[in-house]
Amino acid sequence: MFRTIRTLLVVGFTMVLLVACATETAAPAGEKEPGGEALMLATTTSTDDSGLLNYILPDFEAKHGAQVYVVGVGTGQALTLGMDGNADVVLVHDRAREDSFMAEGHGVRREDVMYNDFVIVGPEADPAGVQGMTIVAEAFRRIADSQSTFISRGDESGTHGKEMTVWRSAGIEPAGGWYLSAGQGMGDVLTMAEEELAYTLSDRATYLSRVRDGFDLVIVVEGDPVLFNSYGVMAVNPDKGDHIQADLANQFIDWLISGETKEMIGTFGVAEFGVPLFVPQ
Repeated sequence: MFRTIRTLLVVGFTMVLLVACATETAAPAGEKEPGGEALMLATTTSTDDSGLLNYILPDFEAKHGAQVYVVGVGTGQALTLGMDGNADVVLVHDRAREDSFMAEGHGVRREDVMYNDFVIVGPEADPAGVQGMTIVAEAFRRIADSQSTFISRGDESGTHGKEMTVWRSAGIEPAGGWYLSAGQGMGDVLTMAEEELAYTLSDRATYLSRVRDGFDLVIVVEGDPVLFNSYGVMAVNPDKGDHIQADLANQFIDWLISGETKEMIGTFGVAEFGVPLFVPQ
């Protein structure tokens, strides 16, 4: 079964790999375990924390006799892992940076996979008075004007990139004691926002996965087309080293965009929430 690897990126993006399951030890990127191939997947915290990968990856492993190692980080860090040849395939959500990744020759194939959306979540008391607003830039402006606490990912992730785009469209450079940059993944930021009774921008899937486990913050702003959130998958250029599993990466992409896998993606979350957490493209 695939492993989830938590990655701490320090100077030079040196990786310290911590295995989520204490009873298993992960192999380094590109190193094969006896009896099967190993694929290193660099992806966003939303695909990991939401539980989607736990739901779909066992199917790939069973069909291809391969181990999938998941590095769940922000989009910027996931792309850097691909650029440095420390991943075989990258699954992220920032189209502009994905296009740059491909144009610069770091990837050899890109495919659309799925989409969901971002939402602003915050305390039920709603101190900024943004509940029900449909234009996210106006909501951000009201949060800033009221100096209500806002927790930012601050980690160069796709979510952080979307947040900064909204601040720019609102004509605001967020700063001050009310604006906290966490430098953490989505799950940790949601925990901080709950503890601080703060607002934050979250992908819907990760938020709903937290609601399932008990979570006090509520969605206060949703529905602005600006909040659309699309995911793409890219195969890393095999020229980055003989360790790159190019054939397996392409098999993974073929599987991920197949009708059968899209059907699995489209059913994930329906039983619990009445709607899918991701919509296949």
